[in-house]
Amino acid sequence: MPATTPVVRVRRVYDAPAPDDGVRVLVDRLWPRGLAKADAHIDEWPKALTPSTELRRWYHGPGEGDYDEFRRRYEAELAAPDAAEALDRLRALAETAPLTLLTATKHPETSHTEVLKKALTA
Repeated sequence: MPATTPVVRVRRVYDAPAPDDGVRVLVDRLWPRGLAKADAHIDEWPKALTPSTELRRWYHGPGEGDYDEFRRRYEAELAAPDAAEALDRLRALAETAPLTLLTATKHPETSHTEVLKKALTA
């Protein structure tokens, strides 16, 4: 039987949980502003998978960093042992149930969530 591609989606953490979210994973280093933990319905919060503070500040800093360079640097961070272990854990979860990556960012398509999604479904 051929392997199926894991179902991994990206949503904003401020959106109401959906019945088909499966495992809800917060992938931001900082807790989202104005969101009560009880309202978030988070199953996992693997901080080892979030971009480092230095990388996040560079990307969102004055003049803002280039997304392609951000992606390259973040992919390098994902190769670190702690991040690779957390990535393997999410891959295993995605094999058994849908996985929803949650972020507070206003533009998920140009954030670390797209890099993570690609790493999980490749």
